[in-house]
Amino acid sequence: MLLQELKEQVFKLPPSDRLALVSAIIESLQDTPISKPERSGAIRRMRGLLKTDQPAPTDEEVAAMLEKRRVDKYLQ
Repeated sequence: MLLQELKEQVFKLPPSDRLALVSAIIESLQDTPISKPERSGAIRRMRGLLKTDQPAPTDEEVAAMLEKRRVDKYLQ
């Protein structure tokens, strides 16, 4: 039976039977384990986005970038 056919049949049921059906559906979902997204897999996939051929900036370069950002943000 297709979902659309099932929906049509459900609307033909009396309200008490529809409530019983909803209860049965909820009960069946509670018994089904819901898989949680695996964070470590997402982290592994995102690591590739952070890779670069350039070395990490030095502390002095970071300080210069922050200073330039502040000048751009507050003085212009």
